[in-house]
Order: sequence, then C-alpha cells, then structure tokens
Amino acid sequence: MSGIWLLKKIVKNDAMKTDPKEIYGWRVFLLACSACFGAASFGWDSGVIGGVIKLDTFITDYKLGDTATVASANLQANIVSVLQAGCFVGALAAYPLADLWGRKWCLIYASMFTLAGVILQAAASGHLEPIYIGRFVAGLGVGASSVVNPIYVSENAPRAIRGLLTGMYQLFIVTGSLIAFWTNFGAELHLHGATKYIVPLSVQGLPALFLFSLMLICNESPRYLARKDQWEEAKNVLRRLRQLPDDHPYLQEEFREIADQLEQERRLMGDATFWSLQKEMWTVKTNRHRAILSIVLMVFQQLTGTNAINVYAPTIFNNLGIMGTSNSLLGTGVYGIVKVVSCSIFLLFMADSLGRRRSLLISAIGQSFCMFYIGIYVRVAPPQTGQPVPVAGYFALAFIFVFAAFFQFGWGPACWILVSEIPTARLRPLNVALAAATQWLFNFVVSRTLPVMLATLGYKGYGTYFIYGSFGVIMLIFVYFFIPETKGVSLEHMGELFGEEPVETKTVSEDSKPAATEISETHGSQRV
Repeated sequence: MSGIWLLKKIVKNDAMKTDPKEIYGWRVFLLACSACFGAASFGWDSGVIGGVIKLDTFITDYKLGDTATVASANLQANIVSVLQAGCFVGALAAYPLADLWGRKWCLIYASMFTLAGVILQAAASGHLEPIYIGRFVAGLGVGASSVVNPIYVSENAPRAIRGLLTGMYQLFIVTGSLIAFWTNFGAELHLHGATKYIVPLSVQGLPALFLFSLMLICNESPRYLARKDQWEEAKNVLRRLRQLPDDHPYLQEEFREIADQLEQERRLMGDATFWSLQKEMWTVKTNRHRAILSIVLMVFQQLTGTNAINVYAPTIFNNLGIMGTSNSLLGTGVYGIVKVVSCSIFLLFMADSLGRRRSLLISAIGQSFCMFYIGIYVRVAPPQTGQPVPVAGYFALAFIFVFAAFFQFGWGPACWILVSEIPTARLRPLNVALAAATQWLFNFVVSRTLPVMLATLGYKGYGTYFIYGSFGVIMLIFVYFFIPETKGVSLEHMGELFGEEPVETKTVSEDSKPAATEISETHGSQRV
C-alpha cells in the first residue's frame, strides 16, 4: 500500500488519478525488470570494452601498439564498433521474429546469442578474430533485445506508468555500465596478467543469463496474443497483470480498446504481410509521420555523442588532464554513478510527470552547453602533461558528469519510450525495429569515428565537442516543432495526437470481435 502511495506522489498525470490502484502490482515491475536485462547487456559491454582496451596487458597481448597513433585508434575503434554492427543486424532481424516467435521467446533466444558471444570474447586468448566474431554474435542478441524489450514492456505496462517502466530500459543500460566501470577498476587494482581483462569480459555475460532465466517465468504480451487471435489467453494474462476481477470496468475497457483498435486496423488495411505493413507505414500519413519521428529521434540520440563517451570515457578523462589508467578508470566509475542517479531521477519524477517533450527540450539545452564549454576549454587552455589541472579544467571534468546527467534527464530514456508507444499496435514491431536499427547504425558510426576525431580534430580533439554541441542545438529545434506530448495517453489513443480519428468503441459489431465483458476463467500454465 505504501508503494501505491509513493507512486501517486511521484507520478502526476490524469491516468494516475483515475485508474485503480490494484493495477500497479509487483507483476508489471518484475516483468519490466526481467526484460530490461537485455539492456544491461549493452551497457555492461560498453562499459567493459572501453576500460579493457586501455589496459596494458590487453594492449600487449592483442598487439594494439602505441595507443597514441591513429593506427592504434583505428584498431581500438574496430574492436568496439563490431558489436554495434551486430546490433544493427540483430535489430532488423528482430522485427519479423518478434511477430513469429512472440516477444517473450524472442528475448530468450536473444539472450542465448549474447551469452555465446561473451564466451568467445573471454576465450580469445590474444587472438583478435574470436574477439571480432564474439562481439558481432553478442551484438546480434543485444540488438534484438533492443527492439523487443521496449515493445514487450510498453504492451504490458499500465498507461499511467508506461513511461516509468519503458524508460527502465535506459536505467538498466546505465546500471550495466556502472557495474562494468567498477569491475574494470577493481580488475586493474587487484588482478594480474591476462585475468585483468578476462574477468571483466567474462562477467559481462551475467545480464544475459538473468534475462534468459527470468523470461522463462514471464508471460507473453497480452496485445501480442490478441493480435494472434489468442483471445482467451490474452484475457487471462491481462487479468493477472492488472490484478482485477473479471467484471471490473477498467479491465473491460482496456481489453475492449485492444480489440477495437485491432479490428479497426484490420478493417482498414486487411491482413498483415511484410509488404502490406510497409505500405501501411509509408503511405498512410499519420503512420509515416510517426516512423520518421522515431528514426530522427534515434539519429539525434546518438549524435549527442553519449554512447561514444561511455565507451571512450577513460581516453577522454586522460585528454582532460586525469593521468594514469587507474585514475581514469576511477573517473569513469564516478561517471557511471552520475548516470544511474540522474536516470533514476528522470524515471521517478519526470517521465510521467514533466513529460517526454519538455524533458527532451531541457536535456538538449544542458548537453549543448556542456559540450561547448569543454570544447572551449580544450581549445583555449588545454591540459599539459605533468602540470596540475587548472580550475577551468576541473569545471570541464565536472561538465562531463553534468552532460551525462542531462542526457539521462531526456534523450537517453525518453527516445525509447516514444518510439515504443507512438506506433499503432501492428506497426509497433516494425517501427521499433527501424528505430533501433537506426540507433545501432549511428552508434556504430559515432563509436567508429570518435577515436579518430579525438586524434585529428585539433589538439586533444577539441573540435569533437563543438560538433556534438552543435547537434544539441539542432535537436532542441527539432523537438520544439515536431514532438507531441504523450504522457498519460493510452496506446490505443496515441494516433489521435497525430491526426487520426478517435477509436470508436461502438463501430465494431459485437459479433465481429470477442466479448470484452465476459472474461472466462481458464487454467493455463502458471506465469508471473
């Protein structure tokens, strides 16, 4: 009961005021956490690899050469970015597989790919080929999870806290990064020889193991089951999730809205095939608008440079004056703490209260300011080797942390929330797949180019920060003119924000859809 009271204090929207308190039970939170271990796999990998490639033992065993040269920067970039290449392929593959296998089993299979890739990386024994193959295979699993995870969570979540639960994807990314950062730091201090990098590379498989184990006891999405005409199972799952009796008005209304929207879509566009869905997405104006917004959001999310900074944080801290591998890894660990705390603040106090749109606006302003300041500092008064860091340098270091906080206040979690909630039900897998694939493509581009940018765009790469700051200004303009507010709006009514006619619950005859007012009691397999 105290948990419901706290939710009502934190989340401020109309749905929270009117919806029954029983729907905020432990099941939906466990489901969200279980699915989000797929996100933790990406965060953990990004945090681990950025520190591992800076370890002297790894550099020696894998013959990376002088890390100050462009050739070595290219080699490090190849090691890092091959994961993103696998993620891009996995994200595209997840679109048909999420409909073929279901959300639940797609996440389970994705975790198996991630585990296989981690094993290959840990067993590489000084050979780059297994590292490349392992990171690509792991990327297939991580990329597929990035598509299915937001879909699965948004389709199970109550509307009032959908932003909170879907945004947990980003929270698990930064939590995985945080644990990885401190794993690297501990390995640097307490391990010796090859175990310095073998242990961090091995333990990054833990999130995938948790994802595999927990998803086995979770239910399938009720909206997916309804799309597959498994109406009785969909009713039972929805009843268990909402913890309401069969005849409760809220339960009847939610199920009726699911049935009405699916019937309306089928009546308008017929049965779904790959080409019919493509036609529906790109020829229907409101659908095309939503698809383009999703793609552009993910492009801009990566052009902030945040994921590249996550990976290359030790290098960036060295460039800003923190010398020594241990010190830079310590700074990276603190950076991870800042990200987790700020993302938690966003999910608790901003996602479903302040809203997605205003969070993105505030986030863009803060990120731009931080990047411009860091760029000016490195250009005007760059740190010198062997010299103490000046006051302006400490401000620059602080702004790296502030930048991370502003990203988590908006562009980190809010993009995943928006791309999973704005599409129609049957276009949701395709829309999220396109958005996720775009995210991984530009993640690959940014991660691949950042080491070279830092080595070539002026002394200590000061031009890099000006570029990322300029993108922040463009993002601000884009959000102001094109992104609507979606907090508290049910998935079935999301189209009205983009000019669609309201979903009419009386337009479908009672004979053409399952009755939403008679939810029968069936005894299927027990699930959480």
